[in-house]
Amino acid sequence: VQLQASGGGLVQAGGSLRLSCAAPGRTFSNHDMAWFRQAPGKEREFVAAISWTGSRTYFTDSVKDRFSISRDNAKNTVYLQMFSLEPQDTAVYYCAARTSRIVLSSKVNDYDYWGLGTQVTVSS
Repeated sequence: VQLQASGGGLVQAGGSLRLSCAAPGRTFSNHDMAWFRQAPGKEREFVAAISWTGSRTYFTDSVKDRFSISRDNAKNTVYLQMFSLEPQDTAVYYCAARTSRIVLSSKVNDYDYWGLGTQVTVSS
């Protein structure tokens, strides 16, 4: 099962992008969803997560005042809205899913399903 991330691109510092993650042919309405990112030469890192109901969210400190995460279970889609982008946000962004738990996770190994990623490049 693969998730499909889209919406990446090249943007100037201070700009905005909205990433989407879809799961064609499969429902993830009972799954926690998350976004991770990986810059060249670095490990994959957590960005944000959202519970299956959308009532709980969790962000890494570096983005919590600039990014938002949301989901539309009717469309089987999760979104990452990114504002005030900085060059250090440049990375491949991946969406991930796991069966819902009480506590949202920021750990790569806790997620079972992954998308192929979408490139976000922020120029200075």
